[in-house]
Amino acid sequence: MTKVKFGASILSWIPPKWTAEGGLFAIQKTAGAGFDLLEILLPPSMDIDTTTVKRQLKEYNLDAVCTFNLPTSCHIPFYPEVATSMMKAALNKTAELDLTFLGGVLHSGIGVFSGKPITEKEEQTVCEVWADVADYAKKLGITIGVEPINRYESYVCTAATDTLKMIERTGADNMVLHLDTFHMNIEEDNFYDPVIAAGDRLKHIHMTESNRGMLGEGNVHWDNLFRGLSSIDFTGNLVLENFTSQVDGMASAVSLWRHSKYDADQLAIGSLEFMKAKAAEYGLL
Repeated sequence: MTKVKFGASILSWIPPKWTAEGGLFAIQKTAGAGFDLLEILLPPSMDIDTTTVKRQLKEYNLDAVCTFNLPTSCHIPFYPEVATSMMKAALNKTAELDLTFLGGVLHSGIGVFSGKPITEKEEQTVCEVWADVADYAKKLGITIGVEPINRYESYVCTAATDTLKMIERTGADNMVLHLDTFHMNIEEDNFYDPVIAAGDRLKHIHMTESNRGMLGEGNVHWDNLFRGLSSIDFTGNLVLENFTSQVDGMASAVSLWRHSKYDADQLAIGSLEFMKAKAAEYGLL
C-alpha cells in the first residue's frame, strides 16, 4: 500500500461546470489513466446526483474527494452568513457521496478584493466562519482543507504560513492545509519550507506546473517539494490539476490564451508517470 494517493481533478478532463455526462467522462478517463482517485469540484448549484456518482465511482474502482471554490457572492469577509450556508451545503454533498475530505478556496470569492490587505476584523470573521463550519464538518466525519491562492485572485489567504496561522486560530483539529504548486510558484519563497511548516496539517496538494502544462516541463522546483514531503512522511493526496486548451470550453474558463502543447490524455498519463517517479525516488510509495 502506497503512502500517498494519486488523483486527477475533473478539470484535467472537463471545464469547471459539472454535468452528469461530463462527470461520468471524468470518472472514466481518470480510471483509465491509472489514477487512484478523482477530485470532484462541486458546482455552486450543488446540482450533482450523488447516488449515481457513488455508483459510478464504485464501478470504476475510484476513490474520491470533493473541493469547492466559494463564488463571489460568498466572499467570507463581506458575506459571512451566506458563505457559511454555502460551505455547509458543500459539506452535505460531500457526506452524501460518503467522502471525508472537502478542500478548495474556502476563504474568499476568487477575484474579490477590498483594495487593501486583510484586516484583523476580516481575519476574525473568516476564522469564526471556519470554526462554525469545521464543527459542522466534524459531525459528518469530514476534514476541511483550505487552499491559499495567488495575489491576483485573492487577498485573504495567499501563502501557507499565514493560512496555517488562521487555521490554528480556529482550534479545529479537522482543518488542514491544501497546497497548490501553481500558486506556491508565485507566492512562496520555495517549495520546501511551506511543506515543513505544515507538517501533518498538510493533507492535499494540487500538482500543477508553473504553466499549467506537463509536470516537469516548467519552473516548479519539484525536488524541493518532494524532499519536503519525504521529510514530513506525507500520506495525503497528490492531485493533478493541469489544463489543456484542447478541451472545449477550457481556454476561457481558466485563461488558457495560448494553444496547449498536449491534449488531456497526454497531460494526465505523462504527469502521473512523473509524480510516481518522484514519489518513488523520495520514498513515498
